[in-house]
Amino acid sequence: MERLTAWDLSPRVIERAEHVVAELAANAALHGRVQGRDLLLALTLDDTAGTLRIAVSDTKGERRPEIPSEPGPDHESGRGLLLVEVLADRWGTEPRPPSGKTVWAEIAEHGEEPPTASGQSGGQCR
Repeated sequence: MERLTAWDLSPRVIERAEHVVAELAANAALHGRVQGRDLLLALTLDDTAGTLRIAVSDTKGERRPEIPSEPGPDHESGRGLLLVEVLADRWGTEPRPPSGKTVWAEIAEHGEEPPTASGQSGGQCR
């Protein structure tokens, strides 16, 4: 079996990852920011499994992300996690002691096609 490297990622995976990074980082900056503390962004390529893991940590552990009920057409926000849900093969949260959280998403290089915007997704974990 040939090992996957970052240089081998398909344009489809890279494009999906760009959007997921933007959404998770924006959420952490807007909703998880504590004055004087930064967010942490980590990208990890599991070349054996062919999976790119995106993890964004912030210092507000009490604010867990959740997909909102249908935002109204006039709402200017509230759709970021819907995009993550559609673009990632799996996503979820985990505590980051002492008081933070990490929101992560995984995109598989050889996985299924991303789900359609119908609200169905494959293998998400929340």
